[in-house]
Amino acid sequence: MSAPDYLFDRVTREIRQQMEGILALTARLASPLSPADARACVQGVAAAAETVRRITAASSDIRAALSDTLTLTPGPVALRDLVDRLDDRWRQRIQGSRVTLLVSYDGPPEGAAMLDADRVLQVFDGFVAHALSAASGGAVEAMLRVKETEGGFILEGRVRSASTAARGEFEVDVREIEAMFGLETALGFMLARHILRRLGGRARTLHNPGLGETLSFAFRTESPPELPVETAAEGLSAHILVVDDNATNRMVAETLCSMFGCTTEPAADGEEAVTAAASGRFDLILMDIRMPRLDGVAATRRIRALPDPVGQIPIIALTANADVEETAAYLRAGMNGVVEKPMKPDQLLQVVLENLPGGPGGAIAAT
Repeated sequence: MSAPDYLFDRVTREIRQQMEGILALTARLASPLSPADARACVQGVAAAAETVRRITAASSDIRAALSDTLTLTPGPVALRDLVDRLDDRWRQRIQGSRVTLLVSYDGPPEGAAMLDADRVLQVFDGFVAHALSAASGGAVEAMLRVKETEGGFILEGRVRSASTAARGEFEVDVREIEAMFGLETALGFMLARHILRRLGGRARTLHNPGLGETLSFAFRTESPPELPVETAAEGLSAHILVVDDNATNRMVAETLCSMFGCTTEPAADGEEAVTAAASGRFDLILMDIRMPRLDGVAATRRIRALPDPVGQIPIIALTANADVEETAAYLRAGMNGVVEKPMKPDQLLQVVLENLPGGPGGAIAAT
């Protein structure tokens, strides 16, 4: 049995096992339980469901990689933010364990590169999970080192473990990884290797002085392009509120707006957006749909309830879900247009121009 077939068979068995656990816990919930026991059952169901979600997502990505259909969606990414995201996601996962993860960044403070941030984080995830699984205690170090080159960067990721149980050989059979560290680690490590190849990168193992090993990977990426500001954008001047709970998405939108000659301010969720909009200092709002606390649709309805002219400010939906029905729902909620993620400069510019005062869309009066 090939390594992928072996892992897919293990995924099927793991899902069956997790579902049996979920059914057993839900059966317990149907009987009289103390509040503490009920909470424990609910937590168990949530943990099992999250396990199933992670392994099926990894399995799906591996299948795509094997069939050469794994997609990359590069965009401008602040490299320090990428490291912050890695730190945040693993801090939650290892909370309460005996292992400490130390994450660092070595590169230009304001460095930005064209890459698919989610895929690069998946590469880090595979190597970090491998190192953490081998460590019974102590620290694992993850670093992103950035070297500037003509027209771009070389990004080098390093994951260092002092554990004597570390197994960093990149040609090791995934069966051995699964036997030593579990199915999720094997899936993550295999996926990381496929993504790295898709990025045109290379990986190697460095033996630490003393104990343990360092897993190292590197690939080249370009600097964000100087996006052309089309003739239609000449003379464009507007102050735009960019609303998105993802810092990278906000940076992309703000970068594009600045290319068009617009100034921006950020908001991290719908609550912040409503408060900022009420000040009356914006000409247009770019509104993400899915956000914590208050989503984009609810925030739009609250802004529309504000007195004019604030209540009439143009609001553009930013969403990866822009099919006909959902677009119609956003417009019914009071939005003026939709820009699909990942954002393309020409599409964003067109919608902004159509909805600013004096634009071809007959936009609403400026605030």
